[in-house]
Amino acid sequence: MRAEIALKTITADAASPDRVRRILEQALVFTGASLAALYSPGRDSGDVLGLTESVGVPRTLYGLRETYSAGGGSPAAEAHRTGRPVWLGPQQLAAGTEERRLSVRDVHLAVLPTDGAGGCLLAVTERPDGFDADDRTCLGLVAEALTAPAPTAPAAGEELPADSFGLAMDTGRVEVGDTILELFGTAREDFDGRVETLLGLTVPEDLPSLMSVVEADHMSIGERELEFRVLQPGGPPRWLRLRGRLLPGGEDGPARLVGTVTDASTLRTEVTDVARVQRLAAALATAGTVKDVGQAVVAALRGPLRADRIALAELENDRLVVTVLDPPEPEAWPDLWQAEWRTEWPDASVRAMPTLATALREGRARIWPAGAGELEPALAEVGPGGLAVLPLPAAGRMAGACLIGWDSPHDFGPDERALLTASAGLAGQALLRAHAFDAEHELVAMLQRQLLPRRLPDLPGGVAVARYLPATAGLEVGGDWYDVIPLPDHHVALVIGDVQGHSAAAATLMGQMRTALRAYAAEGHPPDVVVAHANRLLLELETDLFATCCYVDLDMESGTAWCVRAGHPPPVLRHPDGEAEVAEADGGPPLGVLERTEFPVIPLRLVPGTVIALTTDGLVESAELDIDTGLDRLAHALSRSDPAHLGPAADTLLAGAHRADDVALLLMRYDGMAVIPLREGWTVWRVPEAARQARRFTRRSLRSWGVPQDAMDTALLVVSELVTNALVHTDGPVRLDLTLIAERLRVAVTDASPRTPVKPAHLGWESTGGRGILLVEAMSDAWGTLPVSGGKQVWCEVLLPA
Repeated sequence: MRAEIALKTITADAASPDRVRRILEQALVFTGASLAALYSPGRDSGDVLGLTESVGVPRTLYGLRETYSAGGGSPAAEAHRTGRPVWLGPQQLAAGTEERRLSVRDVHLAVLPTDGAGGCLLAVTERPDGFDADDRTCLGLVAEALTAPAPTAPAAGEELPADSFGLAMDTGRVEVGDTILELFGTAREDFDGRVETLLGLTVPEDLPSLMSVVEADHMSIGERELEFRVLQPGGPPRWLRLRGRLLPGGEDGPARLVGTVTDASTLRTEVTDVARVQRLAAALATAGTVKDVGQAVVAALRGPLRADRIALAELENDRLVVTVLDPPEPEAWPDLWQAEWRTEWPDASVRAMPTLATALREGRARIWPAGAGELEPALAEVGPGGLAVLPLPAAGRMAGACLIGWDSPHDFGPDERALLTASAGLAGQALLRAHAFDAEHELVAMLQRQLLPRRLPDLPGGVAVARYLPATAGLEVGGDWYDVIPLPDHHVALVIGDVQGHSAAAATLMGQMRTALRAYAAEGHPPDVVVAHANRLLLELETDLFATCCYVDLDMESGTAWCVRAGHPPPVLRHPDGEAEVAEADGGPPLGVLERTEFPVIPLRLVPGTVIALTTDGLVESAELDIDTGLDRLAHALSRSDPAHLGPAADTLLAGAHRADDVALLLMRYDGMAVIPLREGWTVWRVPEAARQARRFTRRSLRSWGVPQDAMDTALLVVSELVTNALVHTDGPVRLDLTLIAERLRVAVTDASPRTPVKPAHLGWESTGGRGILLVEAMSDAWGTLPVSGGKQVWCEVLLPA
């Protein structure tokens, strides 16, 4: 079999430093495994099986450990002790102990002992049927090949090959061959044996990656490979490639890093099929969305295979929905595909391509060389010089298909067929995971869209706009929110906040906090009380998340504002002359952190033409930008914006957002009210003449405002009824407020009782009460009640004649 021939060729070169890796790679190519690893006993103790080498997807994706106890219950320990292979399916892995479980379901695990070396070969596949008989035979051959002795590291003081080195991890002393010194441009007599001397000759930008290799705390057991640059006296830096392995220390000496350094410009430029599978596996392991999966497949296959076009499509019911096309232009694809083009990509019924339907039903990769006449035009035109149709299996079904076409006649070799088959298995599993991720993300994103305001209210004397940008990193939903809350007496509350984290829990908590702040504000509490109530609520929810918030209560009549911050960036003000500043506003801690705390109230003064900007930290802070610098940049950008057009101004401010975090931005331009209401207020004393005094105050105020006599009589009757009801049915202070704006007179009576007056359902001729509210309703154009700081306000409006 071809696997046996490949393994014999590799093992014949026993001195090759990458022999173990190349042997493990054959398990990926010939068995469809997504990961293969070698575990070996420690040098000074056989009690631990340590990871020596691994290829394929990262082991952390499946929850595999770097070491296992040789006497434990893990599959590796069992194969090591018994000398017999261990084959486990999804159900056996799920039912086993913690040491036997993996972090991913629906995978099959194989562990085979490597006789003579004392270690074991571990392989994982995501194929639904696991490892069949041929796969198990191939894995046995791989395990036998791993028993050949690996090249040992030269002992300290022993002469090294010209391109090799040995670094003592405890002292930093390094032994290097002559070729390495030539690559670094250093003579043997000038080298002092210190690794720092060689590091000083490298390009500074490459030092962090090099330090991760030469520092013992950062280096893990196994092989590492990286490329770096060294400075050249007369010319550009030279690229070198380091390949090293950390050998654990024992009684005979400290841990040592051994390996080779070669000139990267002289290495082979060809990439093996195994390397392509590895790169594709690594790219798919980090692909989060369906589009990411498609782009990874295109990058891994189209260029190396010199294909003219490649398409990746999901199978939804009986339709293929194309995810990625390369090239993306419609004219590069068959006429049927162009006819079915929908917005960005086409979709087509599988029944329109019977050959493709057969391939999907059978689940086998199909290849048609140039000149194959049995293909329908929709497929033949994809690859007139050759076509490969790869069904993408995942979890016992077909997740989609990948089509690769060539215009010129293409010869499909056996290695290329194996590459296509292995790539299809990896892409299918990744496509299924990405589809589930996309569906979950869309669900949470829809939840977030529902929790944010659909539109902002029209404001008297001002204009507000808001923007929200989700994070692009990780595509997780965040907890940023904003709100504009109209309040009585032409007050407006501007709110912006940020819940910790990016998850469905953060989005849900964001909706709760927004609703709570709106409810507390509508109750008429001052800003610090509103924020304090929200803090108490978050603590009572017993969540692990906290939230930051900035709350601004703005009086639209006077331009006076009161700002409260809870661990949130302060507002930025742009004055009418174009100058912008960050408001100096002291703040309290984030919400949900401390039970007993104070939230300072800071006054702000806005004149007509002032723009106030509230934002979340995603716009002004990042890993490369501290928050003070970010706020200064926001103020500078706001000063250069056009306040007459807030929408374009908001878009410009967000143009440079880092997008590592979600961003919310709220802008409001204060214009001032064209007509300032006339207001008068009176504290009603609980005395027998209280109603008469309230009528006298009302008559005097309305007369000074020039209210006509008929409207004045209506207002006096309404005042008498409302004040009397408050004095008779409630305790505590009572206040009467009169407001005249345009042609509407508003009468409001505030008391300390939260009970809302109720209209009687029925009044008999003998009833002695209950007619007051009916009179108010009959005499006014509108009436209602509002909660106010534990009490209520009963109001009514009387329309004055023009």
